[in-house]
Amino acid sequence: MSRSFVLVDDNCTDDPEELKEELEDLEFQIFRMQDNLKEIAKRSKVLGIDQTKEDKWVIVYTPDDGNSCKIMLNDCETSYKGHWDFSIQATFSDQNSIHIGDIKGPANKGYGSICIDYLKALALVQNIPVITGDIAERDWNHLDRLVHFYEKHDFEVMIDYEEKIGGIVWRA
Repeated sequence: MSRSFVLVDDNCTDDPEELKEELEDLEFQIFRMQDNLKEIAKRSKVLGIDQTKEDKWVIVYTPDDGNSCKIMLNDCETSYKGHWDFSIQATFSDQNSIHIGDIKGPANKGYGSICIDYLKALALVQNIPVITGDIAERDWNHLDRLVHFYEKHDFEVMIDYEEKIGGIVWRA
């Protein structure tokens, strides 16, 4: 018995003007991606090119120093000026773990999900079975968002609501 599937893209349009705009936006992102890749590759190791939940192209990279586990991202809508648009600041705690110190950048763009996936992949490639992190009092104004984010990415989240502290752990 054979099955046939029809793929439907809810965002797809038949309007020629909208299609033209989407094509121009994509062409611009590809052009910008080429320029940004050249500049980023001069000082960093490019880990990949990915798409956000809004179908925007981004370049994911890490410092090319052999010791870093920072994961940085640059969008392809703006010119790369030597600064990342989003970053997971992490360090090697020991041979068996990576510790996330901070996550910096705009929320709700899908950047965090892309970067955390690359950090987990880096840990697996380097046979590092654990990623940890802290949740501090400064995170309390967006605690629900943080808990949702980490749980979505298979982290165990521990919160002490009385002391306003917490921690996260991911195990391969």
